[in-house]
Amino acid sequence: MIASLSGLLIAKSGQSAVIEAGGVGYRLTMPTPDLGSLPAVGQEVRVFTYLQMKDDAINLYGFENEAKKDLFIQIIGVSNIGPKVAMTILSHLSPDQLAQAIVTEDFALISGAPGVGRKTAQRLVLELKEKLGSGEALTVAGGRPASAIAEAREALTNLGYDASEAAGALTGADEGQTVDWYIKFALKRLARA
Repeated sequence: MIASLSGLLIAKSGQSAVIEAGGVGYRLTMPTPDLGSLPAVGQEVRVFTYLQMKDDAINLYGFENEAKKDLFIQIIGVSNIGPKVAMTILSHLSPDQLAQAIVTEDFALISGAPGVGRKTAQRLVLELKEKLGSGEALTVAGGRPASAIAEAREALTNLGYDASEAAGALTGADEGQTVDWYIKFALKRLARA
């Protein structure tokens, strides 16, 4: 298996990059944020990879760090979720947002990813929640209680904001606040955008 790849970035477009290593150009499919974090074409780069071998194709997937690669592997381990859907989810949600959505059973945020329906979101939560731990015991990055953030995000989507807009507006909020405080915080940020 190819666990990582270091070499010269020779192309990037859409959702793929081509890295030349040892005289061979490897095409990798990558989540949009990871692709955006690559340096300019012509620069040296290192990515963590997952190799999928099927009867009719060999696919190589790339990630900026090993944690995101591990999350990808967990997602494709869920029944009826393949690499294409996993890439869509990781392009739409950061690992922290996805973990928070799974722990808080925020189906709306997960199904906000293009092509991901509510049933897929429910299956993802059902199969990965135990791996992430108890929802009551976990807090999101920064120590904020996951439930207050989830309630605030749900309120924002009820007000008509897109799930990704709501999640983005709540990113970086102070820890340990009330649902009302998070809603006001997010609305101020959304008004400035």
